[in-house]
Amino acid sequence: MAMNREQKRMLQKQGALDADGSPKATRRAPAAPRPKEQRTKPRQFLREVRAEMRKVNWPTRAETVNYSIIVFITILIMTALIAGVDFGLSKAVLWIYDA
Repeated sequence: MAMNREQKRMLQKQGALDADGSPKATRRAPAAPRPKEQRTKPRQFLREVRAEMRKVNWPTRAETVNYSIIVFITILIMTALIAGVDFGLSKAVLWIYDA
């Protein structure tokens, strides 16, 4: 394996190479079993959920109504656009193959 001095020094510092530059044959230690995390009790979980929900910046009623109207109008426009394109393409295909 060809490497420059900088790479060789870095690998020696990391312990991957011997002093002469040959790779060290080392075995990895078996992975230690992870300690089990303690489960949160249902009461604690609900307390934490309530605390997080209090931090949420909820929209006002007026904002919710405005956003709902915007979404509804957008859905109507997109539905009309897709229906128009579908109708136009179906007429074009029928005109081409009907001839």
